[in-house]
Amino acid sequence: MRILFVGDIFGRPGRHIVRDRLAPLVQERAIDLVIANGENAAAGFGITGQITEELLHLGIDVVTSGNHIWDKREIIDYLNLADGNSGSPARRLIRPANYPAGSPGWGSYEGTTRSGIPYAVMNLQGRIFMPGIDDPFRTADQLLERIKARVILVDMHAEATSEKSALGWYLDGRVTAVLGTHTHVPTADERILPQGTAYQTDVGMTGPYDSVIGVETSVIVQRFLTQMPARFEPAQGNVRLCATLIECDPQTGRAQKIERIVLLPAEAAARP
Repeated sequence: MRILFVGDIFGRPGRHIVRDRLAPLVQERAIDLVIANGENAAAGFGITGQITEELLHLGIDVVTSGNHIWDKREIIDYLNLADGNSGSPARRLIRPANYPAGSPGWGSYEGTTRSGIPYAVMNLQGRIFMPGIDDPFRTADQLLERIKARVILVDMHAEATSEKSALGWYLDGRVTAVLGTHTHVPTADERILPQGTAYQTDVGMTGPYDSVIGVETSVIVQRFLTQMPARFEPAQGNVRLCATLIECDPQTGRAQKIERIVLLPAEAAARP
């Protein structure tokens, strides 16, 4: 079984390269399941119901998120539309499971691939240099008690590499993969841990790399120089699709291979 995880989709540039490059990639690499972090898909901050459904229409099966999930207030009503119905598009957008009980939405999703393989996706958020919410380690334990699928992918949305790494080791052998998001910088530490869990500290951003983690450089530089607030605007240049491909045994859920993928826009890739 092949699983593709697309790193943080940032604004319109990120959505456009997903539109242009995802379908051919899925076909060329015979991918069975596509997951993407979409918490920055709406102008770099948050996500809307309309954008969620746009991403699903492009071939993404489950959209994960993180601390920016609430940036667009309308998303709360959209998440409430799901009402536990796994067939609802809103149910396929998940927020970190370790938000306090009673928060809108759902922290995990269980489904079946088109070829009939059961899978689960879990979204967790770190607590170091992040808003104080519930323990992601114990939340993972609680979810694993209920999840029936053997193939389980975890999006660990966190700032600190140590926290991401610790969760990878904590869940080694119990999930198929632990992939980090949030910092928008792809890391070169992809590997299979001893008990069969694929791990990467950060998948990276799908968006403009001539930027400061997606935002126009001049805006961020001035903010550092002056310490004054400024309106963040998504950058446009050097757009890339960053993703991670995992091959696993669908019967055991154990990962067999992990590979980083970086794609340029189709027109840039075609240049000599």
